Amino acid sequence: MRGSAIIPLPRRDVAVPRVPAEDATAPNSTWRPTIVAEAGEVIRHEAVNAEYRHIVVACGPEAAAARPGQFFQLLCPQPPGEQPFLRRPMSVYGVDADAGTVEFLYKITGAGTRGLATLRVGDRLDVMGPLGVGFHLDPTWKQIVTVGRGAGLATLAPLIEAARANGTNVTAVVSARRLDLLVRSSRFPSHGVDVVEVTDEEQTSGPANVERILRRSIAEGRCDALFTCGSSRLLRVLQRLAVEFNLPGQVALEQQMACGIGLCYCCVRDFNVDGQIVSRRVCWDGPVFDIREALP
Repeated sequence: MRGSAIIPLPRRDVAVPRVPAEDATAPNSTWRPTIVAEAGEVIRHEAVNAEYRHIVVACGPEAAAARPGQFFQLLCPQPPGEQPFLRRPMSVYGVDADAGTVEFLYKITGAGTRGLATLRVGDRLDVMGPLGVGFHLDPTWKQIVTVGRGAGLATLAPLIEAARANGTNVTAVVSARRLDLLVRSSRFPSHGVDVVEVTDEEQTSGPANVERILRRSIAEGRCDALFTCGSSRLLRVLQRLAVEFNLPGQVALEQQMACGIGLCYCCVRDFNVDGQIVSRRVCWDGPVFDIREALP
Protein backbone atom coordinates (compact mmCIF):
# COMPACT_ATOMS: atom_id res chain seq x y z
CA MET A 1 0.00 0.00 0.00
CA ARG A 2 1.28 3.48 -0.74
CA GLY A 3 1.90 5.74 2.21
CA SER A 4 2.00 2.94 4.77
CA ALA A 5 4.12 3.04 7.89
CA ILE A 6 4.81 0.20 10.29
CA ILE A 7 4.17 0.95 13.96
CA PRO A 8 5.75 -1.97 15.88
CA LEU A 9 4.21 -1.14 19.25
CA PRO A 10 4.43 -3.69 22.08
CA ARG A 11 1.08 -5.46 22.39
CA ARG A 12 -0.07 -7.45 25.39
CA ASP A 13 -3.63 -8.03 24.26
CA VAL A 14 -3.15 -10.35 21.28
CA ALA A 15 -1.12 -13.47 20.69
CA VAL A 16 1.66 -12.53 18.30
CA PRO A 17 4.65 -14.64 17.18
CA ARG A 18 7.64 -13.40 19.17
CA VAL A 19 11.39 -13.73 18.69
CA PRO A 20 14.22 -12.62 20.94
CA ALA A 21 14.83 -8.88 20.70
CA GLU A 22 18.32 -9.34 19.30
CA ASP A 23 16.92 -11.41 16.41
CA ALA A 24 13.92 -9.22 15.58
CA THR A 25 15.60 -7.66 12.55
CA ALA A 26 17.22 -10.82 11.24
CA PRO A 27 16.38 -11.75 7.62
CA ASN A 28 14.62 -14.96 8.68
CA SER A 29 12.83 -13.42 11.65
CA THR A 30 9.22 -14.51 12.26
CA TRP A 31 8.33 -11.16 13.83
CA ARG A 32 5.35 -9.43 12.22
CA PRO A 33 3.81 -6.03 13.04
CA THR A 34 0.35 -6.06 14.60
CA ILE A 35 -0.41 -2.37 14.03
CA VAL A 36 0.05 -0.29 10.88
CA ALA A 37 -0.69 3.24 9.75
CA GLU A 38 -1.53 3.34 6.06
CA ALA A 39 -3.35 5.45 3.51
CA GLY A 40 -5.98 3.10 2.13
CA GLU A 41 -8.09 3.74 -0.93
CA VAL A 42 -11.83 4.20 -0.42
CA ILE A 43 -13.52 1.58 -2.59
CA ARG A 44 -17.08 2.01 -1.33
CA HIS A 45 -18.90 4.78 0.58
CA GLU A 46 -22.65 5.06 0.89
CA ALA A 47 -25.52 5.97 3.20
CA VAL A 48 -27.37 3.06 4.80
CA ASN A 49 -30.17 5.22 6.22
CA ALA A 50 -30.86 8.82 7.22
CA GLU A 51 -28.10 8.84 9.87
CA TYR A 52 -25.51 6.15 9.22
CA ARG A 53 -22.91 5.72 6.50
CA HIS A 54 -20.86 2.70 5.46
CA ILE A 55 -17.28 3.05 4.20
CA VAL A 56 -14.99 0.31 2.88
CA VAL A 57 -11.23 0.96 2.64
CA ALA A 58 -8.53 -1.11 0.95
CA CYS A 59 -5.82 -2.10 3.42
CA GLY A 60 -2.86 -4.38 4.01
CA PRO A 61 -2.87 -7.78 5.72
CA GLU A 62 -2.19 -6.38 9.19
CA ALA A 63 -5.27 -4.16 9.17
CA ALA A 64 -7.38 -6.87 7.53
CA ALA A 65 -6.52 -9.18 10.44
CA ALA A 66 -8.53 -7.04 12.89
CA ARG A 67 -10.59 -9.01 15.39
CA PRO A 68 -14.21 -8.32 16.42
CA GLY A 69 -14.27 -5.55 19.02
CA GLN A 70 -10.99 -3.90 17.99
CA PHE A 71 -10.87 -0.39 16.56
CA PHE A 72 -8.88 1.96 14.33
CA GLN A 73 -7.80 5.57 14.67
CA LEU A 74 -8.88 7.42 11.51
CA LEU A 75 -7.22 10.61 10.31
CA CYS A 76 -10.33 12.27 8.93
CA PRO A 77 -10.16 14.96 6.23
CA GLN A 78 -10.80 18.54 7.27
CA PRO A 79 -14.31 19.65 6.32
CA PRO A 80 -14.73 23.23 5.05
CA GLY A 81 -14.18 25.74 7.85
CA GLU A 82 -13.22 23.11 10.46
CA GLN A 83 -9.92 21.62 11.60
CA PRO A 84 -10.27 18.34 13.53
CA PHE A 85 -6.91 17.88 15.23
CA LEU A 86 -7.01 14.32 16.58
CA ARG A 87 -7.67 11.01 14.93
CA ARG A 88 -11.19 9.61 15.29
CA PRO A 89 -11.51 6.21 17.03
CA MET A 90 -13.87 3.89 15.15
CA SER A 91 -14.77 0.28 15.79
CA VAL A 92 -14.36 -2.33 13.09
CA TYR A 93 -17.59 -3.09 11.21
CA GLY A 94 -16.02 -5.77 9.04
CA VAL A 95 -12.80 -7.05 7.49
CA ASP A 96 -12.07 -9.22 4.49
CA ALA A 97 -8.61 -10.74 4.57
CA ASP A 98 -8.90 -12.14 1.04
CA ALA A 99 -10.04 -8.84 -0.49
CA GLY A 100 -7.76 -6.76 1.76
CA THR A 101 -10.45 -4.42 3.11
CA VAL A 102 -11.65 -2.96 6.40
CA GLU A 103 -15.14 -1.51 6.92
CA PHE A 104 -16.59 1.13 9.22
CA LEU A 105 -20.15 2.18 10.03
CA TYR A 106 -20.48 5.72 11.35
CA LYS A 107 -22.88 8.50 12.20
CA ILE A 108 -22.07 12.14 11.38
CA THR A 109 -21.76 13.79 14.78
CA GLY A 110 -18.79 16.18 14.68
CA ALA A 111 -16.01 17.71 12.63
CA GLY A 112 -14.18 14.42 12.16
CA THR A 113 -17.13 12.47 10.82
CA ARG A 114 -18.25 15.47 8.75
CA GLY A 115 -14.84 15.32 7.12
CA LEU A 116 -15.13 11.56 6.71
CA ALA A 117 -18.43 12.06 4.88
CA THR A 118 -16.66 14.13 2.20
CA LEU A 119 -14.61 11.16 0.99
CA ARG A 120 -15.43 9.69 -2.40
CA VAL A 121 -14.51 6.41 -4.03
CA GLY A 122 -10.86 6.65 -5.06
CA ASP A 123 -9.88 9.03 -2.25
CA ARG A 124 -7.48 7.89 0.45
CA LEU A 125 -8.09 7.56 4.18
CA ASP A 126 -5.27 7.27 6.73
CA VAL A 127 -6.11 4.40 9.12
CA MET A 128 -4.08 3.23 12.12
CA GLY A 129 -4.73 -0.12 13.71
CA PRO A 130 -6.04 -2.61 14.60
CA LEU A 131 -6.00 -1.44 18.20
CA GLY A 132 -7.22 -2.66 21.55
CA VAL A 133 -8.58 -5.87 23.04
CA GLY A 134 -11.42 -7.51 21.13
CA PHE A 135 -14.19 -9.91 22.08
CA HIS A 136 -13.52 -13.42 23.33
CA LEU A 137 -15.74 -16.24 22.05
CA ASP A 138 -15.65 -19.45 24.06
CA PRO A 139 -16.08 -22.39 21.63
CA THR A 140 -18.26 -24.17 24.20
CA TRP A 141 -20.96 -21.49 23.97
CA LYS A 142 -23.81 -22.74 21.80
CA GLN A 143 -26.06 -19.67 22.13
CA ILE A 144 -25.18 -16.03 22.77
CA VAL A 145 -27.25 -12.85 23.05
CA THR A 146 -26.09 -9.46 21.76
CA VAL A 147 -27.78 -6.13 22.56
CA GLY A 148 -26.81 -3.10 20.47
CA ARG A 149 -28.13 0.44 20.36
CA GLY A 150 -27.63 2.65 17.31
CA ALA A 151 -24.10 2.41 15.97
CA GLY A 152 -23.40 -0.20 18.65
CA LEU A 153 -24.28 -2.68 15.93
CA ALA A 154 -21.11 -1.61 14.12
CA THR A 155 -19.12 -3.18 16.96
CA LEU A 156 -21.34 -6.23 17.44
CA ALA A 157 -21.77 -7.19 13.76
CA PRO A 158 -18.29 -8.78 13.41
CA LEU A 159 -18.86 -10.64 16.69
CA ILE A 160 -22.13 -12.06 15.37
CA GLU A 161 -20.43 -13.17 12.15
CA ALA A 162 -17.58 -14.78 14.09
CA ALA A 163 -20.05 -16.59 16.36
CA ARG A 164 -21.91 -18.04 13.38
CA ALA A 165 -18.61 -19.10 11.81
CA ASN A 166 -17.99 -21.08 15.02
CA GLY A 167 -21.44 -22.66 14.86
CA THR A 168 -22.79 -20.54 17.72
CA ASN A 169 -26.40 -19.36 17.39
CA VAL A 170 -27.15 -15.70 18.11
CA THR A 171 -30.11 -13.69 19.37
CA ALA A 172 -29.40 -10.10 18.31
CA VAL A 173 -31.48 -7.36 19.95
CA VAL A 174 -31.13 -4.24 17.77
CA SER A 175 -32.34 -0.91 19.19
CA ALA A 176 -32.89 2.52 17.60
CA ARG A 177 -35.04 5.63 17.94
CA ARG A 178 -37.11 4.89 14.83
CA LEU A 179 -37.70 1.99 12.48
CA ASP A 180 -36.02 3.81 9.59
CA LEU A 181 -32.87 4.26 11.70
CA LEU A 182 -32.42 0.57 12.50
CA VAL A 183 -29.13 -0.66 11.11
CA ARG A 184 -29.81 -3.97 9.39
CA SER A 185 -26.65 -5.82 8.37
CA SER A 186 -27.00 -7.75 5.13
CA ARG A 187 -23.93 -9.78 6.09
CA PHE A 188 -25.72 -11.73 8.81
CA PRO A 189 -26.26 -15.36 7.81
CA SER A 190 -29.90 -16.12 7.05
CA HIS A 191 -29.86 -18.97 9.58
CA GLY A 192 -28.67 -19.07 13.17
CA VAL A 193 -29.31 -15.36 13.89
CA ASP A 194 -32.61 -14.35 15.49
CA VAL A 195 -32.88 -10.56 15.07
CA VAL A 196 -35.23 -8.76 17.47
CA GLU A 197 -35.85 -5.11 16.55
CA VAL A 198 -36.94 -2.62 19.22
CA THR A 199 -37.48 1.13 18.82
CA ASP A 200 -38.39 4.22 20.81
CA GLU A 201 -41.01 4.94 18.16
CA GLU A 202 -42.87 1.72 18.97
CA GLN A 203 -42.12 2.05 22.70
CA THR A 204 -40.40 -1.33 22.70
CA SER A 205 -36.80 -0.25 23.35
CA GLY A 206 -37.09 0.57 27.05
CA PRO A 207 -34.96 -1.38 29.54
CA ALA A 208 -38.02 -3.15 30.99
CA ASN A 209 -39.06 -4.62 27.64
CA VAL A 210 -35.50 -5.53 26.66
CA GLU A 211 -35.16 -7.28 30.00
CA ARG A 212 -38.29 -9.32 29.26
CA ILE A 213 -36.81 -10.36 25.91
CA LEU A 214 -33.55 -11.38 27.55
CA ARG A 215 -35.24 -13.26 30.38
CA ARG A 216 -37.23 -15.23 27.82
CA SER A 217 -34.04 -16.16 25.96
CA ILE A 218 -32.40 -17.25 29.21
CA ALA A 219 -35.45 -19.27 30.28
CA GLU A 220 -35.51 -21.04 26.91
CA GLY A 221 -31.84 -21.98 27.22
CA ARG A 222 -30.75 -19.68 24.40
CA CYS A 223 -28.17 -17.64 26.30
CA ASP A 224 -24.74 -18.92 27.31
CA ALA A 225 -23.22 -15.42 27.31
CA LEU A 226 -24.25 -11.76 26.99
CA PHE A 227 -22.67 -9.02 24.85
CA THR A 228 -23.53 -5.35 24.49
CA CYS A 229 -22.46 -1.97 23.14
CA GLY A 230 -24.03 1.46 22.77
CA SER A 231 -26.25 2.11 25.82
CA SER A 232 -25.51 2.56 29.52
CA ARG A 233 -29.15 1.85 30.43
CA LEU A 234 -29.09 -1.48 28.63
CA LEU A 235 -25.67 -2.29 30.09
CA ARG A 236 -27.20 -2.08 33.58
CA VAL A 237 -29.91 -4.56 32.56
CA LEU A 238 -27.38 -7.05 31.22
CA GLN A 239 -25.17 -6.66 34.28
CA ARG A 240 -28.09 -7.46 36.56
CA LEU A 241 -29.00 -10.56 34.56
CA ALA A 242 -25.38 -11.70 34.36
CA VAL A 243 -25.17 -11.66 38.15
CA GLU A 244 -28.62 -13.20 38.73
CA PHE A 245 -28.07 -16.12 36.33
CA ASN A 246 -24.26 -16.37 36.70
CA LEU A 247 -23.71 -15.71 33.01
CA PRO A 248 -20.44 -14.54 31.44
CA GLY A 249 -20.60 -11.36 29.41
CA GLN A 250 -18.60 -8.65 27.69
CA VAL A 251 -19.19 -5.00 26.87
CA ALA A 252 -17.49 -2.84 24.26
CA LEU A 253 -17.19 0.66 25.69
CA GLU A 254 -17.43 3.85 23.69
CA GLN A 255 -15.01 6.49 24.90
CA GLN A 256 -13.27 9.66 23.76
CA MET A 257 -9.66 8.94 22.89
CA ALA A 258 -6.64 10.94 21.81
CA CYS A 259 -3.76 8.60 20.99
CA GLY A 260 -5.51 5.20 20.95
CA ILE A 261 -2.33 3.40 22.08
CA GLY A 262 -2.38 3.94 25.85
CA LEU A 263 0.10 6.82 26.08
CA CYS A 264 -2.07 9.87 26.81
CA TYR A 265 -4.41 8.43 29.49
CA CYS A 266 -7.27 10.42 27.99
CA CYS A 267 -9.67 7.45 28.05
CA VAL A 268 -9.24 6.25 31.65
CA ARG A 269 -12.40 4.91 33.31
CA ASP A 270 -13.14 3.27 36.65
CA PHE A 271 -14.01 -0.41 36.98
CA ASN A 272 -15.22 -2.52 39.88
CA VAL A 273 -12.90 -5.50 40.15
CA ASP A 274 -13.67 -7.84 43.05
CA GLY A 275 -15.10 -4.95 45.06
CA GLN A 276 -12.15 -2.64 44.39
CA ILE A 277 -12.36 0.42 42.14
CA VAL A 278 -9.50 0.37 39.64
CA SER A 279 -8.67 2.66 36.74
CA ARG A 280 -8.08 1.30 33.25
CA ARG A 281 -7.38 2.75 29.82
CA VAL A 282 -10.22 1.91 27.46
CA CYS A 283 -7.99 1.99 24.37
CA TRP A 284 -5.28 -0.27 25.81
CA ASP A 285 -7.01 -2.53 28.34
CA GLY A 286 -10.22 -2.58 26.27
CA PRO A 287 -12.39 -1.43 24.63
CA VAL A 288 -13.94 -4.82 25.45
CA PHE A 289 -14.29 -5.58 29.16
CA ASP A 290 -15.95 -8.05 31.48
CA ILE A 291 -19.58 -6.97 31.68
CA ARG A 292 -19.68 -7.20 35.48
CA GLU A 293 -16.68 -4.93 35.98
CA ALA A 294 -17.69 -1.98 33.80
CA LEU A 295 -19.27 1.00 35.56
CA PRO A 296 -22.01 2.58 33.38
